Amino acid sequence: MFVVLVRAGCRQRADALSAGSQGFPVIMPPPPPAAALALPLLLLLLVVRTPPPTSARPSPGPDYLRRGWLRLLAEGEGCAPCRPEECAAPRGCLAGRVRDACGCCWECANLEGQLCDLDPSAHFYGRCGEQLECRLDAGGDLSRGEVPEPLCACSSQRPLCGSDGRTYAQICRLQEAARAQPDANLTVAHPGPCESEPQIVSQPHDIWNVTGQDVIFGCEVFAYPMASIEWRKDGLDIPLPGDDPHISVQFRGGPQRFEVTGWLQIQDVRPSDEGVYRCLARNSLGQTEAPATLTVLTPDQLNSTGIPQLSLVPEEEAESEEGEDYY
Repeated sequence: MFVVLVRAGCRQRADALSAGSQGFPVIMPPPPPAAALALPLLLLLLVVRTPPPTSARPSPGPDYLRRGWLRLLAEGEGCAPCRPEECAAPRGCLAGRVRDACGCCWECANLEGQLCDLDPSAHFYGRCGEQLECRLDAGGDLSRGEVPEPLCACSSQRPLCGSDGRTYAQICRLQEAARAQPDANLTVAHPGPCESEPQIVSQPHDIWNVTGQDVIFGCEVFAYPMASIEWRKDGLDIPLPGDDPHISVQFRGGPQRFEVTGWLQIQDVRPSDEGVYRCLARNSLGQTEAPATLTVLTPDQLNSTGIPQLSLVPEEEAESEEGEDYY
C-alpha cells in the first residue's frame, strides 16, 4: 500500500508540471496529512511482528530443552496461518508424533523419562507420546530441596512378550523397539513375559588375590520361569558350599524383573581354593553356565612379581567391614 501511495503522488506531481509547461496555472496538491504518513509505517510494523511461516520453524530434534526455547522464539505471540504443505516431516519419532502448539504440523513426542508440560495448554517441553502421560517425579530427595520434575511415564508397567520372542518391561518399550525397526513388524505376542531358557546377563569375572584375603564371585541370570543358580568348582558335580565352612553362597531376586542374582564368597583364601568356578543356571526349559578363574598367590609369589601390595586391606579395616553387605 505504501508503494502505491508514493507512485500516486509522483503521478500527480508530474501531471501538474506538465500542465504548467503548457501555460496553465500550476496548482500543487496539498501535502498529505500526518495520518496518511503514519499508515504505511503502521503496516510495516505489523509485517515485522507477524510470526514466521510454519516452514521457518526449527525441525524437531532429540534435544527437547533447546527445542522448547526455539519453539517459543519461532511461534512468537501467535500462530501463523496453517499450511500443512510447508510442514517438515519429523523422523525417528520413537514415542510417536503429536501436533504442535498451533495444531498444524506434526512433531516428535517426548519419550519416557523426558521432561513434559503438566499443563495441557502449555507447550514448552512438549507432549508425551502414545501410552505415555506426564507425571511429577517424586523420586528425588525432597528433604534436600530437590524439586519434583514433570516427566513422561508409561501408563502401564506390565511386562509383555513380543513377537520377536523377547520380554519387554512394558508396552512403551515394545513400541519404541517397533518404531526403531519398522521392517520387523514387531507386535505383542501375549501379555506377560516370554518363556525362555536362562540367560546370564552378568557373568562372574576372573579374580586373583593373596592368601588370607576374601573374594566374591557374582552372577546375574534372566529367565522365565525363574531360574535357580548353583556354583560348582573344577567340573565337580557337588554344589558349593558343601561342608566347607569358609565358602558360602547367597541368592536374591533382581536387580531387574525376572532376574536372580547369586554370589559365591570364599573367606581367607588358600592355595587349594585356586581353580575354575562355574555359575550354573537352570529352569524347566534349559540351563546355561559361565566360568571364572580364581588365582591365589602367596606373599612370596606376590613379591616376586614386583607388584606393590597397595591393594591389600589392613586387618583393622577388614575387621570393621565384617557383617556389612557386599555392596
